[in-house]
Amino acid sequence: MNGLDLHQISAELGKLILAALLGGAIGFERESHGQAAGIRTNLLVCVGACLMMLLSLHMEEIFRHLTADSSVRLDPGRIASYAIASMGFLGAGAILKGKGTVRGLTTAAGLWLVTGIGLAVGAEYFFPAVTSTIISLLILYGLRRLKSFFPRDIYTVLTLKMRAIGKPLDQIKKILSGYPEATIQFINTRHDVPSQTTTYRLRLLNKDIHHWEEMLKSLSMIEGVEEINWEESDVP
Repeated sequence: MNGLDLHQISAELGKLILAALLGGAIGFERESHGQAAGIRTNLLVCVGACLMMLLSLHMEEIFRHLTADSSVRLDPGRIASYAIASMGFLGAGAILKGKGTVRGLTTAAGLWLVTGIGLAVGAEYFFPAVTSTIISLLILYGLRRLKSFFPRDIYTVLTLKMRAIGKPLDQIKKILSGYPEATIQFINTRHDVPSQTTTYRLRLLNKDIHHWEEMLKSLSMIEGVEEINWEESDVP
């Protein structure tokens, strides 16, 4: 095996190792955040993308012996483009939709980014690949801490099951009025005649409530309360 082959092999091996390191760095952050698509997933995606880019770059060498009369038509860029497009399927599997939230979007975006990083490493764009990894890690680690300083709208449903005593709905509204960060959007009422219990279902639009334990304690002190349930709601 001549020196040129050894140099090419070592260069390609270095690219794959670098892709593994960059993808693993982003995967470590996702793993530490409790996401299913963690170190192994991001590492494999980045190495796979790098391999696809290497294949694209060397496609011309593989078919270089063919003449202009050949019926074979090559477009090496298709391999890289389909690598990005196919990542949508894997990214969609990481997205989970709850009643009021959609989770996994950051992980899906990270997988898409990792694919691009792997392609960049395979194309020898080392500086952009490393820089993108550093920037993405700063975003993932840094902005997660900053999110707590930016209040956002949260839709929740507060359900109270009560015995029919007095006017409990007025008491509920009075307690909730003491927390201006929570706004009542609508109220549903269901009365069970045999048990003489009434269930109030209130949908709330609220910011991050820091005194929710105090709120629940105040609601539980209302006479006739049998059950309190608080859960996330569909986003209207």
